[in-house]
Amino acid sequence: MSHARAYSARMNSLFARLPRSTRSSRARPVATDGRPDLTWIHDGIRHRVSVWPEVRFEREVAPGDWCAGELGEGAFASAALGVTGRQWRRYLEFVPAAEREFLERFQFGRMAALHVITRCPELLGELAQVPALTAFLNAHLGLRGGEAPAWSEIAAVHGRDGLFGVLQWLGLPASRQTVAILQQVADPDLPRRLLEPLRAALWDPESIWVLTHTATLTDERLAAACHALAA
Repeated sequence: MSHARAYSARMNSLFARLPRSTRSSRARPVATDGRPDLTWIHDGIRHRVSVWPEVRFEREVAPGDWCAGELGEGAFASAALGVTGRQWRRYLEFVPAAEREFLERFQFGRMAALHVITRCPELLGELAQVPALTAFLNAHLGLRGGEAPAWSEIAAVHGRDGLFGVLQWLGLPASRQTVAILQQVADPDLPRRLLEPLRAALWDPESIWVLTHTATLTDERLAAACHALAA
């Protein structure tokens, strides 16, 4: 037997005596730590959102006992700080491409955006074109008043009158000009404090002129236009 063949035989014999776990450690997938739900704490209470496509928004009412329901704006704000980037990366692996691409455009308001597109999935295509409208939809209870969220009403309005019907329902001018201005918003994570002033500005001719002739509408420029209207 040649030296090369003898060496090969010795190596094969050594490998055969190794434990199976040692031989397969590199090929074995890394175990995950359960479902990739999104979890965070708001006002001392644990909240979570279950994995796609179920997407249940829940809060823990007793240890291990979860109750589904609508979350308030405060809970979404806490989620922006409490849900880590790693959690989002794992979660988005299970989300379809179109929805994932839309959600990745948001940072602070990503949880709210997830809430909107799961409550009104038929609006996804139009929201992808006008992502700044997402913040108005998520805050519709505070903007319109009322005792409970009106997701079914929003869906009905959209089904009957399309995007312009939704704009009108939110108290925004139902026009292409409004759509064009909202498309110029640089960051779809519109702060809650700007929503009502911006809605008022979109009805004011002078403010509309300023907004229309500003190529990129940052939060600072939106705040300046709203401040000028208030003054």
